Amino acid sequence: MNSPELPIETPPENESPSGEQSPESNDSMQEYYQLQQNLLRDTLILTGIIFGSVWIFYSLNIALNYVIGACTGVVYLKMLARNVEQLGRQRKQVGKTQLVGLIVVIVLASQIDQLKIVPIFLGFLTYKAAIIVYMFRTLSSSSS
Repeated sequence: MNSPELPIETPPENESPSGEQSPESNDSMQEYYQLQQNLLRDTLILTGIIFGSVWIFYSLNIALNYVIGACTGVVYLKMLARNVEQLGRQRKQVGKTQLVGLIVVIVLASQIDQLKIVPIFLGFLTYKAAIIVYMFRTLSSSSS
């Protein structure tokens, strides 16, 4: 009588049979962590520059609304980075829970008179400007 064969588990591509990550995976994760740090740094630098500009050209209230949005964007970026880091190991897809922060801030802005939706939303998008800055920096360094 033939006994059923048990499936042989193979480690993911980035892990060795002993459960350790391969050197290529470690290099990739180091690159990913470096990218995270660069994006966070660029986001904070852009936030400071834009905050000062908005304060000079508009008002402190509008600038503070911008900072609320930028802080929400930084929290979103950190949550997204954590989700992306878990992809493949613990998750099969990126969740959408990180958008809850933006939704809460926009709802609060619509209910409280001192908060303005447009500066908050534009502040939230600061992390996207940091991605564009990073892209241009990467392109310029690879072309030279």
